[in-house]
Amino acid sequence: MYKARVNDLFDFEIESKNGETIINKQVETFDIVPIKDGSFHVLYNQKSYNATLIELNKAEKLLTISINGNFYTIALKDRLDLLLQQLGMADLATQKVNDLKAPMPGKVLEVLAQVGAVIKKGDALLILEAMKMENLLKAAGDGTVKEIKVLKGDVVEKNAVLIVME
Repeated sequence: MYKARVNDLFDFEIESKNGETIINKQVETFDIVPIKDGSFHVLYNQKSYNATLIELNKAEKLLTISINGNFYTIALKDRLDLLLQQLGMADLATQKVNDLKAPMPGKVLEVLAQVGAVIKKGDALLILEAMKMENLLKAAGDGTVKEIKVLKGDVVEKNAVLIVME
């Protein structure tokens, strides 16, 4: 069982039993056909929809989808998340990330953060070039930049610590 909150406005309870999808205690029938990577054609209540997965954050169970050009952000909670919330321990389910690490080997093109800067989740910290592509690395959570371990032009390996957070 999952609970889904869409655009911080609408709540849904989703279950799967005996091959059926139950949304808010009602059996729903729809056909989903993959078109290409991350895009799908959905037939629901005799209406056709084009859906595309825009962003997926597995750690936070957040996804952003586009359906016929409209964007929706969906926050999912599974049984464990709901139990922890009931026990007042929801914050224990998230792991604190202190350091920004290189997700792949590459070259530091630009360091956007400064030591002592207070940052918010999603703030741009560094640009890393890998496989001829520029990758903007963002903060995983709120914090303060404690130390910057790289300079512009440095070549780094995968999982190298780039910025230390506190």
